[in-house]
Amino acid sequence: MNLIIWRTALLSIATLCAATGFFSSAHAAATTYPLTIANCGQPVTFDKAPEKTVSIGQGMTEILYSLGLADKIVGTAVWVGPVLPAYAEVNRAIKRLADNDPSFEAVVGQEPDLVAAEFEWHVGAEGSVGKREQFAGLGIRTYVSPADCVAKVNASGGDGVRKELFTMELIYREIAELAQIYDIQDRGDALITTLKKREADAVASLAGTAKDLPIAFWFSSKEVQGDAFIAGKNSAPAYILKTLGARNVVSTEEEWPLVGWETIAEANPAVIVIATMDRRRYAADDPKVKIDFLERDPVTSQLDAVRNRHFVAMDAQSMNPTIRTIDGLETLAAGIKSFGIAE
Repeated sequence: MNLIIWRTALLSIATLCAATGFFSSAHAAATTYPLTIANCGQPVTFDKAPEKTVSIGQGMTEILYSLGLADKIVGTAVWVGPVLPAYAEVNRAIKRLADNDPSFEAVVGQEPDLVAAEFEWHVGAEGSVGKREQFAGLGIRTYVSPADCVAKVNASGGDGVRKELFTMELIYREIAELAQIYDIQDRGDALITTLKKREADAVASLAGTAKDLPIAFWFSSKEVQGDAFIAGKNSAPAYILKTLGARNVVSTEEEWPLVGWETIAEANPAVIVIATMDRRRYAADDPKVKIDFLERDPVTSQLDAVRNRHFVAMDAQSMNPTIRTIDGLETLAAGIKSFGIAE
């Protein structure tokens, strides 16, 4: 069985078990409405569980699917690549408002009672889709992933600056809050337990042998030969590296700073993680283009990672703060182990 399908099947099983009462509900009290949640600096009050949700951001959508809430979603938008295989069928049945940013009118047209967004740049103070106040004025509640606002400053037009290291606890908080909002706490508990187990298993597979291994995460570049979007020191990839004991070659607080290859060459990464995606917004979105550049450029071709072809292909969504961050952790752990370069 394909490894990714196997992993996502486990998530589906955990969700199904929770939904059918396999897990004890003794530890998960039912939601009492009205429920008020402090979300990204704003109180959001729910009089009942949402019935019609528009999900903006693939990471947000996949969390809702993993919680068994596909029947509550009336529209999705902002997709980087294919949905997790376990949810391909349900995803096909749900209206896709846009591959990228949907219009405010398209979202409101679905008559949602909740708009759930992965990023503040879509729904926030300068939201490209709409401001939270605009939705509130129409009686539509909004929820933004805590991973995009806790200890993070989101500037207009950029990925933002993260002041503290991202951790999966932010995703677990998101899962728990959504489970409370929809009154499905047992499903939330089951999903969190599954993710934590997978994380612990990935760490154990290296047994601390990746200590201080220098690694770079390359998402993309506007121009192939120009500066590259490399994961910053507090990003989701940085969490993956710290969890495995490896070292990030970038020290800036920007989420995805543009870094020159001469600077990266000074750090001489032993491994380069290459983002894969269906998106073709930038010239270097294609992983084949990335590797071709690395092997042909006179500077990058001399890097240890390039000379030894220590490339780890990783789905771009695994580099974002999502449930797929655990996929990324597993992928990098397996890659390091296969190279035989860990101590």
